[in-house]
Amino acid sequence: MSLNSEEIISQTISFSSQPSLPSFEQSCNSSSSSCHYQCVATLGGSNSYISGLAVDGDSLYVASSDGHIRLWPLDMAMRQESQSEVSGSTVAVTGSSVKCLLAIGNGLVSSHQDGTIRVWRHAGVRRLALRAVLPTTADCLRTFLIPGSYVEVRRHKKRTWVHHVDAVTALALSPDGARMYSVSWDRSLKAWRLPSRRCAESVAAAHDDAINAVVAAPDGHVYTASADRTVKAWRRHPGQKKLSLVGTMERHSAAVNALALGGAGGRVLYSGSCDRSVVVWDWESAADGRMTATVTLRGHAKAVLCLAAAGDVVCSGSADKTVRVWRRGAAAAAEGYSCLAVLDGHGGAVKSLALVSGAAGCDHCCSCDMDESSSCGCGRAALVCSGSLDCDVKLWRVTVSSL
Repeated sequence: MSLNSEEIISQTISFSSQPSLPSFEQSCNSSSSSCHYQCVATLGGSNSYISGLAVDGDSLYVASSDGHIRLWPLDMAMRQESQSEVSGSTVAVTGSSVKCLLAIGNGLVSSHQDGTIRVWRHAGVRRLALRAVLPTTADCLRTFLIPGSYVEVRRHKKRTWVHHVDAVTALALSPDGARMYSVSWDRSLKAWRLPSRRCAESVAAAHDDAINAVVAAPDGHVYTASADRTVKAWRRHPGQKKLSLVGTMERHSAAVNALALGGAGGRVLYSGSCDRSVVVWDWESAADGRMTATVTLRGHAKAVLCLAAAGDVVCSGSADKTVRVWRRGAAAAAEGYSCLAVLDGHGGAVKSLALVSGAAGCDHCCSCDMDESSSCGCGRAALVCSGSLDCDVKLWRVTVSSL
């Protein structure tokens, strides 16, 4: 259920504001001695643009705007010759454009343009079986006959609070796997209990405009990003059953499209916007609960549409058809980030990203990781998966030399 304005104001903790923000801008080139990258495969076969990516073990699931979900085994794709085009297997077909994919322990979850969320289970090697559509029939019946369960979604039109009434744009899983969060262009934030798949709560007007992204941090915070140019932080305090707004973070000058968590314990938040920048948010101290925008990463020529982070590396995909790979170093502020590479090869805007650290991106061993220097001498390695409006997914092997 939605929080009223008095509850929100009384529970809000002020997030620190800075009169100016260090800005880091750098042109990257492929000859950099600290980073080497290569496009190792192009995953084609889709007639519609790529709208979502999810990695589950050694499998890459790809969703497209035609409602299809396809599967590529990553080891098979990585064995292809550089830049070769390979096709995957269609594992599910839906009646609505897919907006987001989320891998869960025993299957997959997809969100859709029609306002629904579909839960899938593995059914054989290359097939997904539909387990449930959220909200479930039981959830709808539970609220149908209760007058207080209805909220106004448009003038003279009401629906029960368990429904999204516009495209569900993003999903996030709590670190303990007990809850899933969904956000929508209808401006609502919903929490779903797992494995019962019951809608536990809904914040009806979480933002003043469409919500584009959500992430759940290990410390209990849930972050949402909106076309209203803000990022909001939510938290369920001990003893409380509902999420409370604990901060509104304002730094972008245009719609915020993407969020990602990185750093040790997921304590660094990245936000990407139509203002072409990525803002880095960091904790000043755990005691006072204040998050600060520490640096702005610039370099994209058009809107930042998607983000993916692992350890000290963050990747940003843009409407300028490129992916930028950034690394956080030991220094503070702007000097702490460097642009390692610009992955240029798509013919359309990059809409989706997935970052896989470890063996999938490394030629030499299985012990390499983006967070730690390896002993084999090959540096830090990762596989960057990028999906585009050109209907292709590209796999990039990125190796960062040890510092």
